[in-house]
Amino acid sequence: MPEPASPVLSPTVPPPVEPAVPEPALPAPTGPAVGAPHAPLPRSPWPRFALLVLILAAAAGSLLLWSPSDLLSHGLPAGVPGYWLAPAFTAVYAVGTLAFVPRPALNAAAGLLLGIQQGVLLAVLGTTLGAAAAFVLGRLLGREALRPYLRGRLLTALDRRFTEQGFRSVLLLRLLPGLPFQAGNYGAAFSGVRFLPFLTATAIGVVPTTAIYVTAAASAGEPGSAAFLLSAGAIAALVVASAVPLWRAAARRRARQA
Repeated sequence: MPEPASPVLSPTVPPPVEPAVPEPALPAPTGPAVGAPHAPLPRSPWPRFALLVLILAAAAGSLLLWSPSDLLSHGLPAGVPGYWLAPAFTAVYAVGTLAFVPRPALNAAAGLLLGIQQGVLLAVLGTTLGAAAAFVLGRLLGREALRPYLRGRLLTALDRRFTEQGFRSVLLLRLLPGLPFQAGNYGAAFSGVRFLPFLTATAIGVVPTTAIYVTAAASAGEPGSAAFLLSAGAIAALVVASAVPLWRAAARRRARQA
């Protein structure tokens, strides 16, 4: 008998695969993640600037209660050892500089109390310490608040010059007569000049004017002496040199208004 034919099997066709539809992305959370540290908020520099203004106002207001120049002129109280004279004089001079006491008055007190050599040395030291204190206060408490306002062509140029040529700029500032000493301290603090060039240039630049005023006060008892005549002539030259730029500026202002 013939064998039955085997059935023909048709190939198995796999079912069509549907493309996967991506799930919609969830929106990123807007709030802080659980357990994540919060970013610190930027601190405002104005409270520190207010503290600087308060310190300077207190230093200036203290002059109503005590006079550094008078205190320096009379020396130490009775019973105080003499070796305290130099550090006490330097400290009072530095505080007086910080309290906006005019340097000529402090230098004259140094000449009357200490003479020429010791008076010049301690007056330069006190001036430098007072300038350093003003610089540190201005840099730490006032620079961050006021630096964004140092705009304009002139202020930008001055800031760049003090930043790039700090020692030379501060030295020129100290040597030029008529410029307010305290304003130079805080102007340098608000600029980009570094502390060490500022301090070195200040210590060197204040020597000539300090020596002139100390010598004039120390030799005032002998008005015919060469020391007094030379120092008095130098003071007169400084006054003239300070007045000439002001006179020229006033003349230019009148010419523009005409």
